[in-house]
Amino acid sequence: MSEKKKIKPFSADIGKFKIAIISGFAVIVAVSIIAVSILSVKKTDSVLKNKVISLTSSLNVQMKLNLDSYLQRMEKTGTLAFGEPETYKYDATDPDNDEYEALNTEKIISDKLYSLCIMENFVDYGIVYSNNRTIGKISNGTASLFGEDIYKDLRAMVSRTRTNDGWSTGYKNDFRRIYYVKEIHENALLVISFYATELEDVFDNPETLSDMKIRLVNKDYNIIYAEEWDEIGTPLLPKIKDRIEDKNSASVMDNDYLVTINSCGYDWYVISSIKTQVILKEKNDMRIYIYAVALTAAVLAALLGAWLSVKLTRPVTNIVSVLDTKAHIDQLTGILNKRSFEDYAQNRLSVSNGITRHAVIIIDLDNFKGVNDTLGHAYGDRVLANTGNILRSVFSSDDILGRIGGDEFCVLVNYIPRNEKDFSDYVHGKCRELCEAFSNNYTGDDGKYKISASIGVSLYPMHGKNFGEMYSSADTALYHSKKSGKDTYTFYEENMKGGGK
Repeated sequence: MSEKKKIKPFSADIGKFKIAIISGFAVIVAVSIIAVSILSVKKTDSVLKNKVISLTSSLNVQMKLNLDSYLQRMEKTGTLAFGEPETYKYDATDPDNDEYEALNTEKIISDKLYSLCIMENFVDYGIVYSNNRTIGKISNGTASLFGEDIYKDLRAMVSRTRTNDGWSTGYKNDFRRIYYVKEIHENALLVISFYATELEDVFDNPETLSDMKIRLVNKDYNIIYAEEWDEIGTPLLPKIKDRIEDKNSASVMDNDYLVTINSCGYDWYVISSIKTQVILKEKNDMRIYIYAVALTAAVLAALLGAWLSVKLTRPVTNIVSVLDTKAHIDQLTGILNKRSFEDYAQNRLSVSNGITRHAVIIIDLDNFKGVNDTLGHAYGDRVLANTGNILRSVFSSDDILGRIGGDEFCVLVNYIPRNEKDFSDYVHGKCRELCEAFSNNYTGDDGKYKISASIGVSLYPMHGKNFGEMYSSADTALYHSKKSGKDTYTFYEENMKGGGK
């Protein structure tokens, strides 16, 4: 009898085959997850870094605009001194001055200067003559710092020949004060100064970027303003300076720092800096977490990958959201700022479908300067914020709202009418609503200071083929509203002539 061969059960081979298949599949999935994770992290790093650089740059530009606005407000306050004729006619160096008349004139000028000085936190607000005589508020600190050279050295700060004025700081390496000097006549200078620390509200960065350092420096990279006040007057750190030296507008990001610079005139620069590991800290921590989970997440690869992707981008998404808002929204009124409004309005008109009708409405607050001058800037800000609320209450969510100037607003109306008369009636109705809303607009401690608005309107495409032409027509109509006594609205007509407001 022949010996029978021992046959292994077929089930054992099937079991081994299953184990091989499962093991192979697990290896393939694990390798795939790791490979996809590595590629995803690298791609996310690249995209998010570019986005953060772009929007941080936009924030830095906004800080530059804030500074420009602040300095322009100081210059405007300076021009108020010229409201008294004696200010620019009187010459304390004239040997023919009658002593009694000179004393009376100087008292008039001094009273005017002191009344204006309380409008802001000025250290100096006065006039210096070529014989070193002063009128108004010239602090002991400034007088001691300049000494006998006060007129000569202040005149050297007049750097703009067109306007005969200039900004300066760092005199004798003293950066505590920022000076604005304007020539009154050949023997007199108007001098305004304030402490550099007053710029704190100008450079107000978002809470989510509280670790970002924002500094204002001069052409020699000496710090004019910094959040840490003891830095004022010191040289910019070499590790920051080396990344942006000789650049006027740039953003640089490497493994150590993200640094952004923007020139803002007067040979001054706004510089923002933050450590790369700080701005990307949560993302880097999450990247390590992705790698750890990826090794054990073979079964739930797709779901975990999506979840982790969301977790990875969430920290930076919060930063991106804040920067985007700063770049596009006017923080005081909550509506679009000038640049964003013009972009949105132009884009909307460029894709007009012929069914939707459009109108441009310009709103200019009447006598707004009187609010700031009489009641103060806090009430002025309240009026501007309330104007944003009025526009949101009158216009629909499909309309585009923007603040395009200090006290000037603009709306692009988008409406689908039943007929031409329906559209005209609709726009007239919106203008009447605006006038009625402003008729109840008061401010001041006793709520008796009336705020009104003048309105100009243009219709598309009758009064313009693009936003620029529409705006020009509406601005001409606005001029006619102003000329007609304010607190009213005017539709543009072909026979109208433009003019200054």
